[in-house]
Amino acid sequence: QVRLVESGGGLVQAGGSLRLSCAASGLTVSVNTMGWFRQAPGKEREFVSAIRRSSNTYYADSVKGRFTISRDNAKNTIYLEMNSLKPEDTAVYYCAAFTGGSYYSTDAYDYWGQGTQVTVSS
Repeated sequence: QVRLVESGGGLVQAGGSLRLSCAASGLTVSVNTMGWFRQAPGKEREFVSAIRRSSNTYYADSVKGRFTISRDNAKNTIYLEMNSLKPEDTAVYYCAAFTGGSYYSTDAYDYWGQGTQVTVSS
């Protein structure tokens, strides 16, 4: 059974930083493409970042240069380092495991965590 558990969200001022973690069980993050998505109130869930088995990484234009995705194979955990946070980054952030399709599409991910709230104050 696949389980993804996010942590690390919270309230931060604009310009601040947070690091999100996603601990996985039931799958191995080093051999799976893993992604981060976010959903703001009243908006659709959107792609943030992904990391492939090859370690290639991908980012939404809105976070490029500010966010960094990484993984720790020994801990079977992926991370999202978020710097220079903006109020528009406020959302629930979800970790997901890719099963096929386009890495930026929610349809390509069958396994999701429960989400962690990130709130950026101005």
